[in-house]
Amino acid sequence: MAAPTPHLAVRGSDGTFLLRGPPSCQESSAFQKDERQGRYIAFSSDGSLFGWCNGSQVSVIKVSTGDLVKSFDLPKTTALEFSPLNRVLATWQQYTSKKTIANKLHLQKVSEFALSPGSQPSKVAVYVPGSKGAPSFVRLYQYPNFGGPTSALANKSFFKADKVAMLWNKKATAVLVTASTEVDKTGASYYGEQTLHYVATNGESAVVQLPKNGPIYDVSWNPNSSEFCVVYGFMPAKATVFNHKCESVFDFGTGPRNAAFYSPQGHILVLAGFGNLRGQMEVWDVKKYKQVSKPQAEDTTHFSWCPDGEHIVTSTCSPRLRVSNGYKIWHYTGTVLYKHDTPSNKELWEVLWQPFPTGAFPEKPVKYQASPSELGSTEAKPAQAYRPPALRNKPQTASSKLHEEEPPQNMKPGAAGEKQMSKAALKNQKNSVSAFETKPDEAPPPVADSAPASHVTSSCGDPETDKKIKNLKKKLKAIDELKEQQAAGKVMQKNQLEKMQKEAQLLKELEELELGL
Repeated sequence: MAAPTPHLAVRGSDGTFLLRGPPSCQESSAFQKDERQGRYIAFSSDGSLFGWCNGSQVSVIKVSTGDLVKSFDLPKTTALEFSPLNRVLATWQQYTSKKTIANKLHLQKVSEFALSPGSQPSKVAVYVPGSKGAPSFVRLYQYPNFGGPTSALANKSFFKADKVAMLWNKKATAVLVTASTEVDKTGASYYGEQTLHYVATNGESAVVQLPKNGPIYDVSWNPNSSEFCVVYGFMPAKATVFNHKCESVFDFGTGPRNAAFYSPQGHILVLAGFGNLRGQMEVWDVKKYKQVSKPQAEDTTHFSWCPDGEHIVTSTCSPRLRVSNGYKIWHYTGTVLYKHDTPSNKELWEVLWQPFPTGAFPEKPVKYQASPSELGSTEAKPAQAYRPPALRNKPQTASSKLHEEEPPQNMKPGAAGEKQMSKAALKNQKNSVSAFETKPDEAPPPVADSAPASHVTSSCGDPETDKKIKNLKKKLKAIDELKEQQAAGKVMQKNQLEKMQKEAQLLKELEELELGL
């Protein structure tokens, strides 16, 4: 049986239409283009129905034939959505109050919630911000069991959270919670501070440990619901795949990226750098953790996978960007199969793939050779790091690099011939580094001599300078005491050695102050 052909819905200032494809892309003959400006478009969850509103009415058709199912005289509608079983169409317009409450969760100060995807029983995650020294918390409930605190499936409390973003996995077994503060009190980041928490419906929870400091740009669940990818850290950002135990599985190293997109089948992952980055994309085979292609789509404001797991669409839409609007349909090997440039006097507002039931498109083996196309590919050229004029004619060294690049690394136990260290082993290793004992038969590490007698002065005439000199002499005296302890064979701490190694610098500062430099 031949696989179905997905459709792409396109909404813009010149109307709404359906594009049939890929790989061959053309306007659907079953759907007559609506020339009026579309306000909203939506497919049913199984992709059999398509609805849109155009400022005059709401219409629903069968995608396969284009037959009109129903039209509604609702000119003020600005949003619509089909129910999970495709039997009800919900529309939104200016708010009106109706008493239709079937059940209610009695929990004070709820500021965010997220409904689980998939079939019933439905679950909901709710967030309550902390106040007066009390922590914030996220609780998971299963509808309609909302009766009291003991009815919660799981509870996770934490500090440092002004707002959160909650993301369910496909099977509704766990939620990833990105907690953010508006201000980073340490001053390390302009964007505030962020932490990632894992909360499962079986009651388990954990903090996801991210080895690089900086913002969390994106979090994405694999459709298999057992792994997730996080893009994080100051640029160039890291990307890491974690399992449901929050253990790192694969580290993609560093690169210009801020987003992650799994294919519907979960066998391919695209890491991308959109927005203020230049549209670089890295396509990875998730099972082999091998890179497939590295195309580039500049000025992209939207990315989405086709349900077939073979194709993607990138688009530049208004109002995010009002120039160079248009969209491209790609094969994941980097080939552009179809391209549409919106006329300069028109705007593109949205593109949307037709969804299909799970299993409609089985997973296919990953290809590494680019698919043929007249439009070719747009392989990203290696970016050249900025180098000051004085270094441009000299060999590049590690010290001349703006950022230290990290290569991809398989983090699974035994992947590189070694087993991953347990948390206890890592803690013991850290403790062994933080303190050590000088052996009797080993010479102590070399340190600078004490301050010479010529540095002893009564006053230089400036009270502020005298104060600085006094503080420096106190530090030098403390270092001399540490030397005596070392000579006696006492245990040395790592921070003590660091203070000793700073002695030469302190002496220099002292000399400059006393000479009036």
